Amino acid sequence: MKGKLIVFSAPSGSGKTTIVRHLLAQPELNLEFSISAATRSPRGEEQDGKDYYFMSIHEFKKHIKAEDFVEWEEVYRDNFYGTLKSEVERIWAMGKNVIFDIDVAGGLRIKRKFPEETLAVFVKPPSIDELKIRLKNRSTESDDKINMRIAKASVELATAPQFDTIIKNYDLDTAKAEAYELVKNFIS
Repeated sequence: MKGKLIVFSAPSGSGKTTIVRHLLAQPELNLEFSISAATRSPRGEEQDGKDYYFMSIHEFKKHIKAEDFVEWEEVYRDNFYGTLKSEVERIWAMGKNVIFDIDVAGGLRIKRKFPEETLAVFVKPPSIDELKIRLKNRSTESDDKINMRIAKASVELATAPQFDTIIKNYDLDTAKAEAYELVKNFIS
C-alpha cells in the first residue's frame, strides 16, 4: 500500500528543516524522512545514510542513466541532489508516510509525478534580508555560497503559488503548529 508524500520546500534558511524535524518527532503522524542523494561533501555533523546519501558525480550520473530517481536536479554546477525511488519504496514498505525536505524544483516534480498522494508545502521566510541573516548565523558556508543562495531564493519565492499551501515562517512556533495541522488533516 502506498502512503502519502509530504513535501516541504523553501529557500535555504527559511526554517523548513526545523519544521520537518518537529513533524518527525510527532509519532501519531507516522512519518519517515526521505534521505536525499547528494554529490556535495558532508557539512558539520552530517552522516552518510542518515542526512544524505553522499555520492560522487559519476555515481549520481549512473543512477540518472538507470532511471533510479523519482526526481533529481543539478542545483548548482556539479552539485546534484535527488530522491531515489528505492528510498520512497523503503518508507512505504514500512507502512509510513514520506516527508521530504527538498529544494523547490524537486518538490514540484514530486507533486507532478504523484498529484493525489502529495501535499506540497512552501515555507516562506519573513524577507530576503532575514534569510541572509539566518544563513550567515549558520556559519557553514562562505559569503560567495550565501550570496548564491540568496540570488536563488528570489527565483524560488516566485514559485510559491505553485504549491498546495504556503506557511509564512515569521514565528517558528506558529509555523510548526500550522504545519502539524496541515499534515494531520492531509494524512487522515
